[in-house]
Amino acid sequence: MNIMITGGTGFVGKNLTQALTEKGHIVYILTRSPEKYTNTSHTAFIGYDHPIEDLRRIHAVINLAGDSLFGYWTKKKKKAIRTSRIETTQKVIRMMKQMDRKPDVFISGSAVGFYGTSEDLIFTEQTVKPGDDFLADVVADWEQTAKQAEQLGIRTVFTRFGVILGQEGALPLMKLPVKMFAGGRVGNGEQWVSWVHVEDVVGLIQFCMFNEHINGPVNLTAPNPKRNKDFTRILADVLNRPFWLPAPALMVRTAIGEMSLLIAKGQYVLPEKAQEYRYSFSFPYLKEALKQTERQ
Repeated sequence: MNIMITGGTGFVGKNLTQALTEKGHIVYILTRSPEKYTNTSHTAFIGYDHPIEDLRRIHAVINLAGDSLFGYWTKKKKKAIRTSRIETTQKVIRMMKQMDRKPDVFISGSAVGFYGTSEDLIFTEQTVKPGDDFLADVVADWEQTAKQAEQLGIRTVFTRFGVILGQEGALPLMKLPVKMFAGGRVGNGEQWVSWVHVEDVVGLIQFCMFNEHINGPVNLTAPNPKRNKDFTRILADVLNRPFWLPAPALMVRTAIGEMSLLIAKGQYVLPEKAQEYRYSFSFPYLKEALKQTERQ
């Protein structure tokens, strides 16, 4: 297959591209600076203005681009978080409109932030009402923009990522205080962490790509979320570090501002659709997932 990916140089994109090319697929990576990269026999870096007619027929488009959520959420940062996702998705929609033969599937990145935060509610793909915070608003607009692909007759999937565990992303930041012997719960520790190993992220994206019956939102989370206090305790155990020093939620909010909702709040999200279609998780349990990231 010929597959086009935005965000192909990012954490998830690099892992996904490697998995796809190892299976013999051709991957076109859309980037603002294609001249910075070297093409290979199975990977080509192209700009957003690349002539569509010069490409082979594209079978699938995967949209992973978006400004990092990490950093103090100033007005400028929040604008970048929103516009990077919306504008890139709009560009991809325009490119697909130009294709004589439309892709079979459009997989657009999304996030469990769609659901907002809660310590007691359980969210699945059947939850249709978004939350009422900044991230929920961004994700809802992001998905609505991607939904335009359906009007082109393209099967469209919104992959709602949880906290992705791997050598990049959120986990290195979560490890840092634990490694420095300052690991402990954040706030009351009751907030849920809906996590997923990067290997399952890559597996689930491919699962959605090749299963023609899957469309709409799909939660990319492991089937066993953990509360913050339990997540950190297991992380400390894996790293052979103590678990004892709690971080007051107020201190976290003061230190990193509104971005603290990623740490001090959370949501219990289940991958109901993945389980319904019998996806087999490589890492359904947290301790094994964390141990594997340490072996990488």
